[in-house]
Amino acid sequence: MILRRVTVFGGTGFLGRRIVTRLAQAGTEVTVAARHEHDVSVPGASGRVVFRQTDVRDDASLAAALEGADAAVNAVSLYAERKGLSFADIHVEAATRLARLTAENHVRLVHISGIGVDEASDSAYVRARARGERAVREACPGAVVLRPSVLFGPDDAFASSLAMLARLPLVPLFGHGTTRLQPVHVNDVAEAVARVLARGIIGEAIELGGGGVHDYRALVRAAQQRHRRPLLPVPFPLWRALTAPLAVLPGPPLTRDQVILMESDNVVGRDAATFARLGIEPRDIAKHGFGDRD
Repeated sequence: MILRRVTVFGGTGFLGRRIVTRLAQAGTEVTVAARHEHDVSVPGASGRVVFRQTDVRDDASLAAALEGADAAVNAVSLYAERKGLSFADIHVEAATRLARLTAENHVRLVHISGIGVDEASDSAYVRARARGERAVREACPGAVVLRPSVLFGPDDAFASSLAMLARLPLVPLFGHGTTRLQPVHVNDVAEAVARVLARGIIGEAIELGGGGVHDYRALVRAAQQRHRRPLLPVPFPLWRALTAPLAVLPGPPLTRDQVILMESDNVVGRDAATFARLGIEPRDIAKHGFGDRD
């Protein structure tokens, strides 16, 4: 299926930029919808990418960004609440608003959620993601929900933070480091979005985990490579307590919600549709996460 124009909401973010690049380099015209203006030029796709300043909390702004689009991708995310902006604002209300508008205008929708969303979670972030996913599917039954695991890739936050921690004289672990993770390369997720759109898939939920499942301790060891330092288990209650004073910062290095996410395994479900549904062989962070990560 050939799509003439796709609007990518949150197209200036870590994942959004890769989605924009993948679509534009394949010949699709892309509207990048984001709150703050950025350079959205894509090598080899001159003239195919335009920026549209957009407030996802406003119906008129969303409608203007959707004008002329065949499909939309919601890659907007908020990882730490701040004054005047809550998880519910972005992951529930804005996501629902966009889903309703795409349904009303017969625009296909790909909604980016996350593995492990749960409305009963102790994390406000995870609860909002789960509520938003449910609301999106109710407002737009044809929406495809993609649930990636933690992202890694060039200039990422996850593998880069692991590499930074690995250089400390004593490396703190979340608990005993036994939480199992399945990090996924950002470009593999962008490819998944492109294939969902190209194949005309509708109404499905697909979980996107990387090519390997690793416990946190093993990932720290992989990041250390040749220079191994002692590992220090730190109980989760202490981690939660440590995040309290950081919450007042405008960009806290660690949040309570991130700690809660590390308390449970983050891997694809046993019966979930995965990358295999799209014919993609995902990369493994152990092979591609701590060196050349293109």
